[in-house]
Amino acid sequence: MKTKYLFPLMVFLIPFFAFSQQKTNIDSLIRIAISQKSNKNVFLPNKDSLFKRLPFAKSPKERIKLIYQTINYGLENSKEGLNYHYKILAWARKNNDPVSEAVITSELGFNFYNNGDNTEGQQLDFAALKMAEKTRNNQAIGIAYDNLGFCYANNINLSKSYFKKSLQFSKAGGDDLFVAYGLGELGILYYQQHKTDSAIYFEQKAFESSVRTNNAVQVSRSLFELGEMQKDDRLKLKYYWAGASIANAKQDTIELIYAAKNLASYYEQHDSIDSGIFYAKKAYRLSANKALSDQIEPAHLLIQLYKGRNADSTLKYTNIYYADRDSMYSISKTERAQSMAFAEQQRQEEAAAQKKAYQTTLRLYMLIAIIVFLIVLAFVFWRNNRQKEKANEQLQIQKEQIQTTLQELKSTQTQLIQSEKMASLGELTAGIAHEIQNPLNFVNNFSEVNTELIDEMKQEIDKGDLAEIKALAIDIEENSKKINLHGRRADAIVKGMLQHSQTGSGTKEPTNINALAGECMRLAYHGLRAKDKSFNVEMVRHFDETLPPINVIPQDMVRVILNLLNNAFYAVNQKQKTAGADYKPEVSLTTAAENGQVIIKVKDNGTGIPDAIKEKIMQPFFTTKPTGEGTGLGLSLTYDMVVKGHGGSIKVNSIDGEGSEFIVSLPLK
Repeated sequence: MKTKYLFPLMVFLIPFFAFSQQKTNIDSLIRIAISQKSNKNVFLPNKDSLFKRLPFAKSPKERIKLIYQTINYGLENSKEGLNYHYKILAWARKNNDPVSEAVITSELGFNFYNNGDNTEGQQLDFAALKMAEKTRNNQAIGIAYDNLGFCYANNINLSKSYFKKSLQFSKAGGDDLFVAYGLGELGILYYQQHKTDSAIYFEQKAFESSVRTNNAVQVSRSLFELGEMQKDDRLKLKYYWAGASIANAKQDTIELIYAAKNLASYYEQHDSIDSGIFYAKKAYRLSANKALSDQIEPAHLLIQLYKGRNADSTLKYTNIYYADRDSMYSISKTERAQSMAFAEQQRQEEAAAQKKAYQTTLRLYMLIAIIVFLIVLAFVFWRNNRQKEKANEQLQIQKEQIQTTLQELKSTQTQLIQSEKMASLGELTAGIAHEIQNPLNFVNNFSEVNTELIDEMKQEIDKGDLAEIKALAIDIEENSKKINLHGRRADAIVKGMLQHSQTGSGTKEPTNINALAGECMRLAYHGLRAKDKSFNVEMVRHFDETLPPINVIPQDMVRVILNLLNNAFYAVNQKQKTAGADYKPEVSLTTAAENGQVIIKVKDNGTGIPDAIKEKIMQPFFTTKPTGEGTGLGLSLTYDMVVKGHGGSIKVNSIDGEGSEFIVSLPLK
């Protein structure tokens, strides 16, 4: 690089770095970066020599390195255009090198994006990504994702995802150059999202990685970006000057242009117009013969700096700016034709490959289908022949087996019926014995006590002690009452069992369920009031007046409804004894027709039924009432009358402590 392009930076650097009050790790890395030698391959005389070395590179990694050296030298003079990109592309195709083809295709996409043709750039980069993924070369995949990140710069989240993928694959491929690029671009994107801490973190990582690998371009670029992210103007200038110094030491014209643009922008923002013009002009001169994107920004800066101060200079750089901008968005016809031809060739090759793959797959499927058909056909013929040979023999065996099985089933059925009868009888007998045993025990015990008391009374009569005789008579009377009570308890159990044993000799007849239910409610209420005058309850009737008469055994239905109402009245009466004054007992009786069924509902807001015993309440002798207040047969009888006697159903909904609802369903016809 000629000395006329260099900045007089070193004069300013020593006092500036002395100004820094903190010697950070970055300061140390800056000093290391300045001292590093340039990593440009100056020993190679020109880009033709670089290009000619491609066939001799042994590994994809070496070829990728030569590709970037070649196209980077090509960028030193924008008049060369994309010639070397297409030369490398042609070489890669000719030598069947898909990795090199993917890399150079991705760079073509980046260059078209960089010169204003974003759509074409995106298409080429996606084509490059497909090629790279087929090669499974992590370095090539990382490069493709990196260039896609640039092509989608207008969509920050999508661009960020592409750079993250580039970072992932570049690390896996050992590509230090693109690891640094990816870190740096992530820092820029986070800064655009105003996430300054994350931005500085990634940019510092990019800087550290670049110093470690002597990546001069990203070293300077990271320092410029770190400067942009600083709020403190002193730190901002520190990073700008450091980046410029490293670019100067590495003789990197592109980064010197970037440094001059940053300094010009900084001085414009701080109204140091002369300094701003100085660095903007320096950037413009250095960008001569470089990419149009490098020339436009300095020209625009000069327009802003001269505006209102020098009309001639403002007009001059305005004309330059618009001319360069128009050129940037008008890629030469030759280059566009090359791009379109390349894209068309890519599409044709891909279509041909897809067609060939489809035809191959189709042939394979047809062959498989024919083979499967022949196998199935052969199996069917074999099976039919086999079945014909064994048909008569199997038929005879099956007949004999069926006869034997039928005999065994009949015998088993008889045994099961007998076992079930015996089991039911045993269970019923055990239940009867258990239930009757308690009242009989009381009768026997009190009878024995009365016998003893009578003996004592005889002795007292002989003595003439009338007071003692009267006391003994009172005890005998009380015991007799208890004997009578438990005798009636045993009698109720026996009667209940007799009712269970009845075969239902009643005759079904058309019955008005509403009238029957209303009468049952009245009888149940007055029956409880006869025992407990203090009992009161609100009775609610919801009768469907459109119900037609249905065929039922009236006396059975009376017992069913009375049993359910008696239980409901008992539940609300028990709750009233323990509930507060706000509690209002309520029992409702509802009739309705639903889905070809007559529905009878008895609902209360009483004590409810615990979940643990819901399944037991229909069993004979199961009761929740205290001894002497229930036989445990009411709901069992109700179940038998509804289900067995009338082909209906009964179910219960209950919440413990809140109330219960019994729902009886009877066939309407």
